[in-house]
Amino acid sequence: MSERSEAKSGSSGAPPAPPSLDDIFRRSVARQPHVPALIDPPDKRRITGEAPTALTYIEADRAVTALAGQFIAAGLPVGSVIAIQLPNTIEFHLTVLAAMRAGLVVALLPQLWRQADLSAALNRTSARAIVTAAGIDGVDHADLAMNAAVEAFSIRCVFGFGRDLPEGMIPLDIHAAPDGAAPLPLPDARRTALISFDVTPEGPRAIPRSHFHLTAGGIAIFLEAGVSPGGTLVSAMHPSSFAGLSSSLVTWLLSGGTLALHHPFDADLLCQQLAEESCTTLIAPAPLLMRLTESGALADLPSLRQAIGLWRAPEQVLSSAEWRHGAATLTDVYLFGEIGLFGARRAEDGLPAVLQPGPFGAPRDLPGATIAGDTIVTPRGTLGLRGPMVPIAAYRPTADSPAARSAPADHVDTGYAARRDRATGALCITAPPSGLMAVGGYRFLANDLQEWAKRLAQGAMLTALPDRMSGYRLAGRASDNARAREALAALGLNPLMVEAFRDRSS
Repeated sequence: MSERSEAKSGSSGAPPAPPSLDDIFRRSVARQPHVPALIDPPDKRRITGEAPTALTYIEADRAVTALAGQFIAAGLPVGSVIAIQLPNTIEFHLTVLAAMRAGLVVALLPQLWRQADLSAALNRTSARAIVTAAGIDGVDHADLAMNAAVEAFSIRCVFGFGRDLPEGMIPLDIHAAPDGAAPLPLPDARRTALISFDVTPEGPRAIPRSHFHLTAGGIAIFLEAGVSPGGTLVSAMHPSSFAGLSSSLVTWLLSGGTLALHHPFDADLLCQQLAEESCTTLIAPAPLLMRLTESGALADLPSLRQAIGLWRAPEQVLSSAEWRHGAATLTDVYLFGEIGLFGARRAEDGLPAVLQPGPFGAPRDLPGATIAGDTIVTPRGTLGLRGPMVPIAAYRPTADSPAARSAPADHVDTGYAARRDRATGALCITAPPSGLMAVGGYRFLANDLQEWAKRLAQGAMLTALPDRMSGYRLAGRASDNARAREALAALGLNPLMVEAFRDRSS
């Protein structure tokens, strides 16, 4: 580690480059090698068929090196894209760190994506490899990955965790002996490290980000929430998006503590896990947190100090209930697709914080805090966002787009309707982007829903209905719902669309 650091900083007197995520991880390994680092969900056997595992920092470092060596031995060159579709287990986080250590670019594939979405994403990013598990929640993801790889000409390697992998899939083992001969590239925080996927009014987009972007997102959450250094974080967020990865992996690296994972969702198991792990910080979708505190499920957790709630529907924050957990603070994290995020910690009254447009720091209530971002209300009444985590170039609008005529060139128009309160000047986010439907972490073009419905039969309908928990939920209607489900599954669409046509008679 020291040799890599010296080579990175050089001796020319130039200012040192910002650390990569792997650099931050290695510092924790050197400082506290035998402290618990990663803990699997207790129900991992149900999810993947494998027993839960817990690793210390030194054990996790060996696993990262072993996986990085396997990627290099497979012939993946520095800078190539490796796609990942894994559950919220330690394999996900180890694979991301290993890919970055090997100089690869990680493409995050949401777990509910099936063959149609997978093939499109692999081709859009020219991915050279894909990593998945043999099975996740009873679904044969190994078979999905192999079939999607056939339709992506750039794919050279298909890796898998678990047993009974199909022929042609390369098995991965976190417990393999590290290959000390594998040459590791020098880390560079300015290099593209991550690709996530978003849907804009112009269609799907692949959003590249550097280590610097990811660190900025994690710092904004870490500082605003006041995460306890060295504590135990329990994350119930799937890390298949910029926000999911920043709030879990990056926040954990910055804290130098222990990250315990919960595969979404089992409320009773989550509460049991929080108590057994003496959780200090809980990271989860905000609507789930509100339900847990309303039911009193979080009342008997004396160790809990911070709750971080992620709002995929930020227009719902102001109308949310007050936070009632006296010992723990709640930080609302406003998410704007894959564009960016910002956090606002609630005061002692438990009500959402008042937001003012303009530059904001992390934490917000600290004078002179480092600027985390900047918000504006554009001339067309939408929210514009910029900051060190916002990939402005990736969202540059086309010349005839309404966004091109509204937000300044150094801001990204999020599309969320926004206004300023006449009395206080406070920022109010009032509605999601027009033409887009968000079901949890999945976004669709409204027109696409109708196009898929037309493929089924005359008179078939697929629409999105408002839902307090996930923003929207999909509902479908066809003359024969069972045949509609079979047809959508055969087209390789994700379960959100398939199950929209479930039988509701019961």
